[in-house]
Amino acid sequence: MTLRPLNRSLRSVRSPLMALLCTGALVVGGSAGWMGLPTAAHAQAPVVPVAPSVRGLPDFTDLVDVVGPSVVNIRTLERANANAEAGPGADEQMLEFFRRFGIPVPPGLTPRGPRAERGGPPGEAQPRGVGSGFVLSADGLIMTNAHVVDGADELIVTLPDKREFKARLVGADKRTDVAVVKIEATGLTAVKIGDVNRLRVGEWVMAIGSPFGLENTVTAGIVSAKKRDTGDFLPFIQTDVAINPGNSGGPLINMRGEVVGINSQIYSRSGGFQGISFAIPIDEAVRVSDQIRTTGRVTRGRIGVQIDQVSKEVAESIGLGQPKGALVRGVEPNSPAAKAGVEPGDIILKFDGKEIDRSVDLPRLVGNTQPGNKSTMTVFRRGSQRDLAVTVAELEPEQPQRRAAAPDTPKPPAAGAAPALGLNLAELTAAEKTELNVKGGVRVTSAEGPAARAGLREGDVIVAVANVEVANIKDVEAALSRLDKSRPVNVLFRRGEWAQYAVIRPVR
Repeated sequence: MTLRPLNRSLRSVRSPLMALLCTGALVVGGSAGWMGLPTAAHAQAPVVPVAPSVRGLPDFTDLVDVVGPSVVNIRTLERANANAEAGPGADEQMLEFFRRFGIPVPPGLTPRGPRAERGGPPGEAQPRGVGSGFVLSADGLIMTNAHVVDGADELIVTLPDKREFKARLVGADKRTDVAVVKIEATGLTAVKIGDVNRLRVGEWVMAIGSPFGLENTVTAGIVSAKKRDTGDFLPFIQTDVAINPGNSGGPLINMRGEVVGINSQIYSRSGGFQGISFAIPIDEAVRVSDQIRTTGRVTRGRIGVQIDQVSKEVAESIGLGQPKGALVRGVEPNSPAAKAGVEPGDIILKFDGKEIDRSVDLPRLVGNTQPGNKSTMTVFRRGSQRDLAVTVAELEPEQPQRRAAAPDTPKPPAAGAAPALGLNLAELTAAEKTELNVKGGVRVTSAEGPAARAGLREGDVIVAVANVEVANIKDVEAALSRLDKSRPVNVLFRRGEWAQYAVIRPVR
């Protein structure tokens, strides 16, 4: 196989025919024929040379010289336990890679077998993993991924000039996978932070890191997409830059030599690079690191709602128009949202004046709000918008979700029906209203045909029909009587603690 330089100019392979086209010496579709020389009628016309719009591939050498001295290798160590064993892990795969290609084994890579086989007595630090990082400040602050340093007893940072330092963990945030460590060094070369808002899809970017422990490895590619939703608090940058185990925590660099992201994840079925990698936007990472450096931890806001996407069908049926905002499926009792008057079925359109295009935008906006801040939310409720004032609380550690228990109250017989929708309904008992914390509504005793196809089922509680709040079966019948029997109707219902919309298409 013949290898060619990637930055080879297209100009060097231009054919004579292309040269004629670019200089105007060859005319396509002239009167002398479909392809021929200029005719007499065109002989006097001035020939205007066509400037070729040919761009060569980028040269990354200068970027490597500028940013390379700021990228570090991070080795993690853990204390050996005489009674603990570690099964085969990724290190065996790395070692096999080095053996197969005759590459010297980097320091810190040893088989992940039983502790006794790894040569260290109990209490001695043993190699655990390899990652990357980059210098934030000249006095030794380094940014990396939280998963790189998670669980490590010791951290060893190796600079590009081969100097090694023991590092101290300043703090880490698992929700965003950002960590800051500190080494006792001065005069280091810090990276330049870029503007993620200027980053464009299709733009060339470069990564430097330690894949499989191979330090100072440079790879390049393009930005494939922005704002990929793979987590509640992070809109990732997607690229096709080759990222492998050991690259985690290293910088993603634009063509201006600025860091625009932290290489963090890959999409892979094999454990290795398969063309899709993700980086944490640097503006999000810097926001987190600033808090870590100041207080040692990250605080986030919360308002206490369970949210979901707004589908196109639901948006059209309730009069919202475009599918936007965050649908409130549930409100925690005594939470900031409950005190502000937020109700299940509301659609939150704005938070502190900022538009919420997708439901994932809300936790990011709320999370970045200082606890105690008084904010304004715009919600869409039954055909109209209203503003609600909410005092943001502090996000607590994640708790397992609690599911509502099924009511033990005997079910009363069905007391009404909406045959066109396939619904049989019953009035709510006082106990059911108290349990669900609703003022009224009707319980579904059976759902068939259109209602079943829309997702309704026995036990659901309908609280609104066609944007009209219903307290009993009479209200449901009145709301349906005012509608076009042939058109779909939106229904807001509760299932346990959560609320959601269904769009029922009547039988014609």
